Amino acid sequence: MRTAVALGSNLGDRLENLRVARKAIFDLANVKPPILSSAVYETEPVGCEPGAGKFLNAVVEFEYEGDPSRLLEQLIQIEEALGRKRDHPQNISRTIDIDLLYCGDRRINEERLQLPHPRLHLRTFVLRPLADIRPDLVLLREKTVSDLLADFKDSGAVVRFAESW
Repeated sequence: MRTAVALGSNLGDRLENLRVARKAIFDLANVKPPILSSAVYETEPVGCEPGAGKFLNAVVEFEYEGDPSRLLEQLIQIEEALGRKRDHPQNISRTIDIDLLYCGDRRINEERLQLPHPRLHLRTFVLRPLADIRPDLVLLREKTVSDLLADFKDSGAVVRFAESW
């Protein structure tokens, strides 16, 4: 099933953090081509501590054969391997943040996993890169990704940083 994750980093070598995380995801046993990667965007931190640096954000999509809960556990392991602490406070600066956005048309509403991601439609830093690779995808509110993005009056805080990475 077509599956996507959002990647974000605002500490250290942000672009390299995204590259290493993307490679680790693509190296997982149940991840298969075709693989799509958005451009990388630089964004202001949302809800972070005062003085937090800007984030780099991207979205990658791939074919996934397996249980979404297992994939979530593997993504958490990748975050931890890249220096993210398991008991981290929410919305603080981080070397890597990986969010599972969707797994096909699966609808899951469990404590640890909600699919599609319940705040996807509120985040221009996710919608902008997702629109690069899947502008016509309908996930929430019966609108395409492009239409959800267009609902935002000001998307100036999302600036293209790198086309290929």
